[in-house]
Amino acid sequence: MGIINTTPDSFSDGGEFFSHSHAVAHGLRLIDEGADILDVGGESTRPGAAHVSLQEELDRVMPVIEQLRAATDIALSIDTYKPEVMQAALAAGVDMVNDIKGLQVSGASKIVAEQGVPVCLMHMQGKPDSMQLKPSYKNVVDEVIQFFEARVEACLTSGIAKHNIILDPGIGFGKELKHNLLLLKALPEIKQRTACELLIGISRKSLIDKLFGRTVSERLPASLGMAVQAVLNGVKIVRAHDVRATFDAIRSVEAVRDA
Repeated sequence: MGIINTTPDSFSDGGEFFSHSHAVAHGLRLIDEGADILDVGGESTRPGAAHVSLQEELDRVMPVIEQLRAATDIALSIDTYKPEVMQAALAAGVDMVNDIKGLQVSGASKIVAEQGVPVCLMHMQGKPDSMQLKPSYKNVVDEVIQFFEARVEACLTSGIAKHNIILDPGIGFGKELKHNLLLLKALPEIKQRTACELLIGISRKSLIDKLFGRTVSERLPASLGMAVQAVLNGVKIVRAHDVRATFDAIRSVEAVRDA
């Protein structure tokens, strides 16, 4: 899953693809690099990020979605928690919803159920503007799984098919380094206990800085190592900025495994 941030303040590439034309060109380049899905987002969810209005988010993402849909038939995902943005994006040809709030906003699950599309439910403790202040868990793996079990049940009740539910443990979203590492280690357990496919987003994240003291531009090697390990642990979708490098790292290890 290649990342397209149409935002001026995302932690890794904020502002780089803020113009619609640059975002579309970037998306087409990610396809050439091996992306199977493009994830378009218009509101930064980095720690401390400010809220974006509904209209501003629509203004950021809809022209990009419309132009990408006209240019390619690749699967498109909308990275949003706002039901109105989901509705507009799906009407424009988006194939999937990626929701950091796990369809907890009123009306979101109904839209996904009616459209019959896949949805990724992410775990987050707190809100983006405050989630990293003092995250706390008694048992992070059990608590994340319990959250997923409750959200999956709610989605099923709303009419969303089980096979359309994907789970993201939310690395870096209201979690300290130890929490992130425990969740990455527990990916097989999470998949087994929830019986859902998993998505992981670790690309360039700050846990790498906490491990090794690396700036954003220096985090690719660790991002690749964690991505490969996640796939070997059963993860279905890897959300990445550096698609070609991630593609090569994962596919080369899979080629050896499957030889």
